[in-house]
Amino acid sequence: MNIIDTLEQEGMKKDLPELRIGDQVKVNVKVIEGTRERIQTYEGIIIAKKNGGIRETIVVRRVTFGVGVERTFPIHSPKIAG
Repeated sequence: MNIIDTLEQEGMKKDLPELRIGDQVKVNVKVIEGTRERIQTYEGIIIAKKNGGIRETIVVRRVTFGVGVERTFPIHSPKIAG
């Protein structure tokens, strides 16, 4: 293993559930506003999974006030609260 692979393995979250397209999920995102930090929950359906390893992302879609909203989340990001 080279150094990059080692660093990627250390940065990956180990306790993630199996995520599949079509799953209903709640993603807790850490939001920093000035000096305050809060958790914002984004709920929707997974419509895409991309990449793998530490670069893995999911696209979550929800409908708010009749408008479809899609948001991409890197699942191993420290901004995603477990």
